[in-house]
Formats: sequence, C-alpha cells, structure tokens
Amino acid sequence: MGDATPRSCSPYKETGPCDAFDIFPHELVQYDAENVPTGKSLGELYGFGRLHGMLADPLNLYVTASFFTPGGAFLGIIDTNTREAISLYRLTKFDTSKERSVHMSVWLEDGSAIIATNLHGKAVERINIVRDDSGKIVSTEFDKGGTFGLGTDNTVLEDGTYFQGLNAFGRPLMGSIVGEYSETALGDLTPNGFCKEDGCPDGSQLLPTGRVNNVPICPIPSTNNNLYVNFGGGGMLVLDPKTTPMTVLGEYDSTTFNGAGCGGVQVGPQMFLNSGISAGGAGFEQSTFSLYSFDDEAFGRNVNFAPPNTPSPEVVFKDPTNTNTIGNVDGVDATNNSGQIPGITTRRDAHGMIKTLDQSYIHQFDRLRNVVEVFDVESHERILTYDLTSRDGQSGRYGDAGGCLAKSVTDDPNLVGNDPSPDLLGQSPDGHYIFVGLRGPAPVSVPHSGQGSCPGVGIIRLSTNGKRGKLVDVLRTTNTIDTAPLPPITGGIQYTGAERSDIHSAIVVAP
Repeated sequence: MGDATPRSCSPYKETGPCDAFDIFPHELVQYDAENVPTGKSLGELYGFGRLHGMLADPLNLYVTASFFTPGGAFLGIIDTNTREAISLYRLTKFDTSKERSVHMSVWLEDGSAIIATNLHGKAVERINIVRDDSGKIVSTEFDKGGTFGLGTDNTVLEDGTYFQGLNAFGRPLMGSIVGEYSETALGDLTPNGFCKEDGCPDGSQLLPTGRVNNVPICPIPSTNNNLYVNFGGGGMLVLDPKTTPMTVLGEYDSTTFNGAGCGGVQVGPQMFLNSGISAGGAGFEQSTFSLYSFDDEAFGRNVNFAPPNTPSPEVVFKDPTNTNTIGNVDGVDATNNSGQIPGITTRRDAHGMIKTLDQSYIHQFDRLRNVVEVFDVESHERILTYDLTSRDGQSGRYGDAGGCLAKSVTDDPNLVGNDPSPDLLGQSPDGHYIFVGLRGPAPVSVPHSGQGSCPGVGIIRLSTNGKRGKLVDVLRTTNTIDTAPLPPITGGIQYTGAERSDIHSAIVVAP
C-alpha cells in the first residue's frame, strides 16, 4: 500500500492536504457573548491552526476539530460529506497559567451536545447542538451556563466567543452564545465539601485528595449520560453533562484512580478507563499502564450525594512495574529514567483503547513499548500481548519487521527505526481493522514518550475472533513545511531531520 493521498477541503483544488486555513478562512469575524463583533478576525488572533484531533458524531455526519495551542482554545465543527466548516468557537479564557486550550472534544451519545476539555483553563464546556429530523445540524450554541470549573478559583477573564462569515464554499457559519456562567459550577468545592483540586482556599483544612493538577485529559461520555473527566495529576470527577450547569455525580482521589489516562470504552454497564503517564516533564520518569472498570449504572442522581470513591472501580490490571507516581501507591519504585528508545526502554504508557465489534475483548495500546494488551471483557483476564513491530505481531522488534520499518524516516541516521509509537485510534465498520495514529520523530506533545519513526496511520488487522492483531501497513504522512522549533526529545533521539509530521489520532467515519 502506498503513502496517504490527501483529499482537499477546498472547492478550488482536488488534492490536499486538508488545511485548517482552507476550512476556516482568516477573514472569519469573532463575535462576543453579546453577539457583537470584537473587531478581530480569525487571522488576527493567536493560537489557531495546530490541529490536535477529531471525533465523529454518532451519525457520522460531522466531526469536531480541536486546536490545541496553549492560549488558543479553538473548536470547530466540520461536515464530513462536504468537508466544509459549520461552526467555529473559542473557549473561555480563565485566570490560569496558560489561560485556555482545547485538548479534546467529544459528542454526547445522542449527538445533542459537544463537550470540550478546556485543558489549560481547567474546565469542561458545552456546545449545544440542534438538529432537524434527518440529523442535520441547524444551529449550534456555546452554553456558558454549562461550563464547569475543575481547578482552584476558576475566574473568567474572557467569555467564550464564536465566529461568523463565509466558509470556503461561500456558505455562512452558524454560532451563538447563550446562558451565564454559574458561580457554583466555578466554585472550589465538590458537593462532598472537598477541594476539586487540592489547595483551594475554601478547603485549606480538608484532607488532600491527591488531585493536585486538574487538567482534563480525555473525557469519556457514557450511554447513561455520565461524563468521566480524568485529570493529568490523578483523580477524576464524574459529571452529568446535560444539566445546566453540569453537576457532580462522583469524585475520585488519585490513589483510587491514577492520573493521565487517555482512553475509554463502554461495554454494557462497564466503563473501561486507562491510566498512563503525564504529558508534562515529570512523565519522563513515569511508567504507568493501568486499566479500570466502573459500573456505569451505579451513579445516582439524587440529593444523597455518594461519598468519595463511590462506586468503587475494579482494577482490571496494573503493570507490576508501574512507578509510584500520579497517585499510584502500588509501584515498585518512584522513578524510571530508562528513556523511550525502542529495545532499551523499560517504561510503559497506556494510551488509546478500543473494543472489538462483538464486545468480547478490549485492546489497550502502549505508546512506549509498541505493544497491545488484550483483555477479556467478562473475566477481565489479560489473555495475550501482540506487538506492532513484527510482521506476525508475535516476534517482537527483532523478528521479521512489519509495516513501520519500511515507512520509517531516514534523514537522521541516529533515529531508531521501526518505532510506531501508537496514539489514538478508530475501527473499521466491519470490525476487522484498527486504524491508529502513529507519532513522528519530532513530537509536538509528550516528547518524552511520543517520538516515533513512521508518522502516519497504522493499519492493524485483527484475527482469531478479535483476540490477536498485527500491523500490516502504514499510510505514511509527511510535513516538511512546518518551521516550528523542535522541542527537546527527552530520553529519545534529538532528531536533526526535516520531517515534522506527527499524527496524534486516527478516526473512521462510516458513510
């Protein structure tokens, strides 16, 4: 299979890449909460353009577009059929060190809203979606009343905004601002009276929860309208995303639910969530690979609020080599500084998860070891491991090399090849294939575990009724135009070549 051939999102050219600046023109005008132009165009504002990921709505008609530049916080909606912009918003600016950003945005199960993680603002925010009978979006609105603060003293410095004007196809964007921020929702305490994030002024006499850095990572919505919001520093809040404002259904300390997870799937009443390593510099010495199961039907919606850590999650798996970091107290030592070079590292990083089509197995990916652990949904037994480096998925990196080596970057002789570095992923409608984003040699984020050698989309073929898998090919991507400075690649190779492609996620949009 050849390299990826991009499709343009512009009516003026047939081939891509599908550039964000084609989809969302610079001339779009920003409007404030009073529906008045701010006097700024998109092209005059800081932080637009660094696309972090997309997720499809339940009908596969639209995708979100999350732009993850700290201080930027732009969130777009794109029509999957015409590939044109529908709406563009900028999230709330808070009085935090980097003010705001969009790490990920997810759709509620019924497609009635988008929940956006304002990571650097330490908040989750909601965009309400109105559809016609065919599922077509007819209006979108940023609901300030739905915003829920997760940190300490979530002071609003600038309200959310939206953009008006014509998209690349000459059609107008839709958008509006409704509601008012809730003082209660932006307060410091949970209904149990604990600090949402340790150290809040209102809870200075309270016992710590270990929730020391409540940057929201990858929120996971459930079929019961529970929203699992995990934190980079450990711990979690479970919210009702449909109330105005969002309300707390459950709270977890960092010992009960460790930090920095990014991945979750629901099978029946079970919600499976993972825990990995921190995206911050401290992640260099962390090694975390954990999997939890929550009873999604056990969260009540009444005045008798459940005590902390209730309902208790089941620990499906914790690697015995996990370090005592981000809330974990079951590890073997405090640090692991073995770096990230394949064949040398002894670290682990659970990141990205999927369930098989028949819902019998969970495939949990390891971004550092380039392996996938497979768990039985019913018994929670870890039944096997397959690798993404060998042709058969069983021989390891020193066996017959798989699809990554042939597509690896070659303009730096020091870069270790055959290093997929899998991130977030999607699945084919027939359930036979997994499509996973593979990181590049110059990772924009998580440089202490994200470096890879074959940036693109990895194609994994499942076998044995979904128990096994192997990487059969890589749709290689390239970006030699980007001039962004290269960050220090902690524990890896300080890459000197020109490739800047760095694929964070892959999704499948079924027609």
